[in-house]
Amino acid sequence: MRNILLMLLFALVAGSLHAQEGEEVFTFLRFPSSSRANALGGHTVSLIETDPSLIFHNPALLGGEMDQMVNLNYMNYIADINVASALYVKAIAERSTIALGAHYINYGQFDETSVGNELIGRFSANDICLNGFYAYDLTDFLRGGVTLKFLYSSLEKYTSIGLGVDVGLSYYNPDKGFSAGFTLKNMGAQLKAYNEDRLRLPWDVQIGFTKKMNHAPFRLSVTGMYLNKWKFSSVDGVNKVEDSFVKTLSKHLVFGVDFIPTQNFWLGVGFNPKANADMKLQNGNKLGGFSMGAGVKVKRFDVGVSVARYHPSATSLMLSFSMFLGDIAP
Repeated sequence: MRNILLMLLFALVAGSLHAQEGEEVFTFLRFPSSSRANALGGHTVSLIETDPSLIFHNPALLGGEMDQMVNLNYMNYIADINVASALYVKAIAERSTIALGAHYINYGQFDETSVGNELIGRFSANDICLNGFYAYDLTDFLRGGVTLKFLYSSLEKYTSIGLGVDVGLSYYNPDKGFSAGFTLKNMGAQLKAYNEDRLRLPWDVQIGFTKKMNHAPFRLSVTGMYLNKWKFSSVDGVNKVEDSFVKTLSKHLVFGVDFIPTQNFWLGVGFNPKANADMKLQNGNKLGGFSMGAGVKVKRFDVGVSVARYHPSATSLMLSFSMFLGDIAP
């Protein structure tokens, strides 16, 4: 029974909501890390805002305008699975900015039972990611960034260690209300495996753009994901499902629209076609893949909240909080 529980737990952590990608490890790196990004479909690499949490999605979104900002995020993913992250940003030169961050994922407590189904103990499962960010303004319109990640996972008495790197670019033209982003995510390796088999990190190539309407306070964001591959493996019961060209293309895209009537308020909605299709195969809710959220700025505080449907049995709730430490009077 104990071995069966551990096998199921390994599948949960290593597979997360992309269960068909069983050859990957540390797939919690695919979780959204920002209420604003979560509201816009779960991912964005091009949205320009003074929101430090966006740098988890593209390190090139980091900039000196976030100097001395602190950011905290919390997401209740499913049941007892909770995700938290924190960031601190510091501008170190006219064109250079650094940040330090961390992710912590707790999967709850699990019963350990004997062959006779008697309770003999309890164990937990956790993931940790420590991040170091650096961004540099290449021009007045173009910024580059890099993230270094130390990864640690603990499943009962089994542990795993890995190293990862993100590299990104961000282009922004404020006069045209247009921005674009590109990132290579989760390049790296599993240095220490849970067992004898080392798995690959969930590396990804993403590109996106955001365009503000000329005469209305709306922005459209489109993000291309999984660009390092084309086909997805899908199984409906025991039958393998082959997607059409259009459906496969849609699974590579995430759509988001946000309404920004003032600098102190935003409202966003998003749609992730891949999450929607995956949940339909699992007899999930038709709202799978849809998300929404809102945020307000009150004095020196920014607060955001978003909800999304990433699993057939639960709605994920995410909260974000940011503030400028430099605004605190001595």
